[in-house]
Amino acid sequence: MSFDFDAYVAARTRQVNEALDRFTPAATEPPSTLHEAMRYSLLGGGKRIRPLLCLAAAEAVGADDPADVLPTACALEMVHTFSLVHDDLPALDNDDFRRGQPTLHRKYGEAMAILAGDALHTLAFATIATHQRASRAESLLRTLRLFAGALGTFGMVGGQVDDLYYERRDDVTPEVLRHIHARKTGALLNVSLLSGAILADATEAQEEALRTYGEQIGLAFQIVDDILDVVGDDAKLGKPTGSDAKHDKATYPKLFGLDESRRRADRAVQSSLSALDTFDQRAEPLRCFARFVVNREA
Repeated sequence: MSFDFDAYVAARTRQVNEALDRFTPAATEPPSTLHEAMRYSLLGGGKRIRPLLCLAAAEAVGADDPADVLPTACALEMVHTFSLVHDDLPALDNDDFRRGQPTLHRKYGEAMAILAGDALHTLAFATIATHQRASRAESLLRTLRLFAGALGTFGMVGGQVDDLYYERRDDVTPEVLRHIHARKTGALLNVSLLSGAILADATEAQEEALRTYGEQIGLAFQIVDDILDVVGDDAKLGKPTGSDAKHDKATYPKLFGLDESRRRADRAVQSSLSALDTFDQRAEPLRCFARFVVNREA
């Protein structure tokens, strides 16, 4: 019987959304405007890729109940949302729409968007600390260290800085481009997998395989993101295309063209699948996700 990836994604997404609702303060709790703004961005749609990867990695290494890692899975979505809220601000990408809705700063103002992003960032760490298996201090501490590293100067924030630095420059090399995206996008995708694996008692060999898978899937994901900004459908993406060209950002299509970019995404996906060769059928969600990344339209 073939694996029903769509049904898997629907079930896990529903599980994540219900947990996000529980972990996030109600809009009626003071300061109500702040909590309303947080929920507007966090619960306003999205593919939930990072929490799904966290849950799938836990399953792949043999977790009895992947729901055990739900707090960390939700924390990943919180920090991803925080990064989008801040990326959309006028000081950075100055975007008006996200997921088909006005961006947070357009609906609530720039000051509230900054504060809501800050609040989601801190809520993420508080949520990890509520982990059901928190008595296993070593695993939880490793997860927190990886999580913080993926967000900081050597991860997402550092990648965003270089992304800004290399706008409108003609000295971008393939190595520079890969380094930017490995931190800006890949770091959080990688920690999504590793955190789920660590909290589910993965072996060193399993962690290493998932690290390789994550690096390759992160590369493919960013390349496809760059391609979609050129040829994607605004309605499916939930935001206007052409933002990268408008800012003259360092992207794969800019450096290699669309055809070579597609080939590079395909190769990265094949490498990610090879990294899972030692896993059994419990890793099938991860294999399906790799194929989804290269074929997605949003």
